[in-house]
Amino acid sequence: MLRERMIGKRAVLAGFAMLTAVTLAVLAQAAPAHAAPACRNTGNFDRWLDEFKQEAAREGISRQTIAAALDGMTLDPKVLQRDRGQGVFQQPFIIFAGRMTGTGRYQNGLRQMKNNAQLLTRIEQKTGVPPAVVTALWGLESDYGSYKGGTFNIIQAVVTLAYDCRRSDFFRKQALDSLRIVQRGDLRPQEMIGNWAGELGPTQFTPSDYFKNGVDFDGDGRVDMIRSIPDALASAANLLASFGWQRGQPWLQEVRVPAQLPWEQSGLDVKHPRSQWVRWGVASAHGAPLPADNLPASLILPMGRNGPAFLAYPNFKAYTDWNAAIVYATTAAYFATRLAGAPVMGHGRDTVEPLTPQQLQELQRLLISQRFLEGEADGKLGSQTRAAVKQAQLKVGLPADAYPTQELAARLSAARR
Repeated sequence: MLRERMIGKRAVLAGFAMLTAVTLAVLAQAAPAHAAPACRNTGNFDRWLDEFKQEAAREGISRQTIAAALDGMTLDPKVLQRDRGQGVFQQPFIIFAGRMTGTGRYQNGLRQMKNNAQLLTRIEQKTGVPPAVVTALWGLESDYGSYKGGTFNIIQAVVTLAYDCRRSDFFRKQALDSLRIVQRGDLRPQEMIGNWAGELGPTQFTPSDYFKNGVDFDGDGRVDMIRSIPDALASAANLLASFGWQRGQPWLQEVRVPAQLPWEQSGLDVKHPRSQWVRWGVASAHGAPLPADNLPASLILPMGRNGPAFLAYPNFKAYTDWNAAIVYATTAAYFATRLAGAPVMGHGRDTVEPLTPQQLQELQRLLISQRFLEGEADGKLGSQTRAAVKQAQLKVGLPADAYPTQELAARLSAARR
């Protein structure tokens, strides 16, 4: 994707604070002194790599593959620096979604759907995933293939992150699967060029997703998600299907919310039949009335009760499995509705003033001091902070829409006095 990378496909790829140059230099030479006990970093990369080669051999990977992929491998400090410097998902949803789904990408998406109609129809027949859903992810991940993902050697990147103690177990698995891709004959090590986080191809697959869910859709005898658009798009649909995508079912719908609502019922962790949302006054934002049926739905308020509102249906889970960041998942799902014919989303009922990172950090300190939140104040609005905000809002008598505001900060400050 055209970004500092949309931080992988799982929550394990969530962002952390920027690494200092001094710490980075230390990491390039040895394991951090504060490494978690479970980390298998030996403190010397060459020694660690030898042990990893032995493990790969025990996993059934041939000596020839190990030598071709790992001989002469060095640690890449640039990968570690990128890993510590993520922050793209901290943009307000309206700004992020507007930038990522603007006129140019939208019009190009419609052209891609038209030009690849036959291919996308075959993919839908096979997987149940609609053309608009596949095309939207293709557009967001690589701008329809124009963004190549970066210039990092994928195997070196995931080996570097496997050596690093922060997420070693996850990336150790990615490193082993990157070797399996080579052994299966899909790609040669020198062809595996992509993102610093180990993702490659037009749909930016991790090595494990590539190995397990990659599809040879062009029938040439190998999965080539770098050069083959049929393989890349069919693999994306296959991955969504593995997440439980239900054929013929919706995934996201923009709605209008009333001024009064039991706001604590919003969020992906709460589901109600659409009929209940209708009774509470939630209505379709465009077109026909919202069906009062039993289809389960969650109310998503990316910017609180005054911003854009969406009902997320069971298929939305495939988006959060693809990428756990709610800003990205909602943007991707919304973009798919646009390509499928939905109008541009509205801005909600009223003006929303997002907190700055510094203001959010101060609010997090208040939440921590009053035991609504654990951990450190990092100035990032993630799921844990949203959950803590909701609990604090309930405590102080504010609408519990899980969106941080200066009003909440003021009330928590007053309660502390």
